[in-house]
Amino acid sequence: MRKLISAALFGLALASVHTAANAGDDKKVVIAYQTGANPYNLGIANGDLAKKTGWNIEFRRFNSGADIFAAIASGDVQIGDVGSSPFSAAVSKGIDVKAFYISSVSRDGEALVVRPEIKSPADLRGKKLAAAPVSTDHYQLLAVLKQEGISEKETQVIAIPQPEIVAAWKRGDIDGGFVWDPALSELKKNGKVLLTAGQVADRGAPTFSALVVTGAFAKANPEFLGQYVRLIDGYNQAYLSNPAAWGPDSESAKLIAKLQGGTAAENSEQLKTTVVPPLDEQVSDKWLGGGEKSAVAKILKDTASFLRDQHKITSIKDSYAVFADPQYAAVAKASN
Repeated sequence: MRKLISAALFGLALASVHTAANAGDDKKVVIAYQTGANPYNLGIANGDLAKKTGWNIEFRRFNSGADIFAAIASGDVQIGDVGSSPFSAAVSKGIDVKAFYISSVSRDGEALVVRPEIKSPADLRGKKLAAAPVSTDHYQLLAVLKQEGISEKETQVIAIPQPEIVAAWKRGDIDGGFVWDPALSELKKNGKVLLTAGQVADRGAPTFSALVVTGAFAKANPEFLGQYVRLIDGYNQAYLSNPAAWGPDSESAKLIAKLQGGTAAENSEQLKTTVVPPLDEQVSDKWLGGGEKSAVAKILKDTASFLRDQHKITSIKDSYAVFADPQYAAVAKASN
């Protein structure tokens, strides 16, 4: 009898362990990020984002939004920080994701860097240029060529990952690249900025980066998303309220540099170029709110139309409003 009771108790203990393990598994999420300047990278680097949410968060670094969407499509990633061009392409092809936070608006943090002899956009004719495949930079590079009346036959645009762009630039294989950091800093060492992403946006091709989430994960974990937005936005507010605390000698800059590459001074300087809309704007039709009137819906549709004309995608949707969800930013705003 004692043996039977012991066996039963041992079985209950195993069941408890199994239940606890499953509970832990239920609170696991894989979040994709890319290189680039953003204050919330500190929360990845120091582990606080996982610690403060109480979730088992695995952060994975990718070279492009296209790579992130491939991982989302395979089920390996549930949340990712992506640019508007790969975002538009992915949802046009049927991937079920929604933007729930605008992580940056493209301005000075992305740019077309060229050889010094190239004086104006018109001089790009006949040149060899590069950008990460299906990235916002790729989209803006093609937009510049279209704005200048330069056909794809009149110049060569190659789509390769950023590390390969840097290598090609150093070898002298390309005349320019539309890139973001850390590649941007590398090309600027002996090149010049011809156009920033902000200038290209002002010429009619705006872009943004956003945190997107799969429909299934969002439906199952709304509380986590609201909490995550509050924490992410908290890093941005902390930076805006005291940029000096993120200076070249700060622990914050050193940790971000360790995560992203480059020096603390370079990462500190790159943070100055980051533009993140405040939550008041995020929940309005300036970005995520307003349905058809939202900036996200309009930019995604305009980008999709351009990508279809460039034969990068085959069809576009009548509306992209469903791919912008302000509710989690609204929860974060209310909790603040």
